[in-house]
Amino acid sequence: MGSVFRLLADHGPAFGQALLLTWKLTALSFVAGFALGIVVTVARLLPLRPLRFVLTGYVEVFRNIPAVALLIFIVFALPDLEVVIDYEPSVILTLALVCSAFTADYLRTGINTVAGGQVEAARSLGMRPLVIVTSIVLPQALRSVVQPMTSLLIALMLSTSLASQVPLPGRELTALVARIANESAAGMSAFAVAAPMYLVSGLLIAWAGAILEKKVRILR
Repeated sequence: MGSVFRLLADHGPAFGQALLLTWKLTALSFVAGFALGIVVTVARLLPLRPLRFVLTGYVEVFRNIPAVALLIFIVFALPDLEVVIDYEPSVILTLALVCSAFTADYLRTGINTVAGGQVEAARSLGMRPLVIVTSIVLPQALRSVVQPMTSLLIALMLSTSLASQVPLPGRELTALVARIANESAAGMSAFAVAAPMYLVSGLLIAWAGAILEKKVRILR
């Protein structure tokens, strides 16, 4: 325990900055991925078979590819195609693509919970397919997937550790632990500090998700 306190005395501000960077990467990638996932979901519902086929492939690819492999491709392979993205945006893009695929998959499940009679009633009123999706189907689907989206956000927060694979200007928690372990014999102490930070962050997300789910829950 004494070694942990000594570590905090020496690296306390660094751990604070690392936690903030972890939260920043989580928030930016989730917002971008969630928005992109909604766009993909709506587009997959349009009566355009080729578009649905392409977007289904998009979801399957980014839902099943390892995030670290995708990051390596973006950072090291895209420059060969004359597409250069800085390290931090590369991490955010990687997580956002993965998040968008899972979001689209969860929303499709949520859409299946919407009663078909509502869609038929909207069609009988002359509403266009896009209007039906955005004003009737999608809002209900979003309310039914709060819990899986909360789990996705927690998984995304933990996945920010892949940022340790690239030389970011700042260091998120896992990268900081790795640096301390390489520079000293305090690797276990560093992990003992970082692990509760991840745990508390995940518990806060779960708590906020539970509150949101109670507020928007559809009573049947």
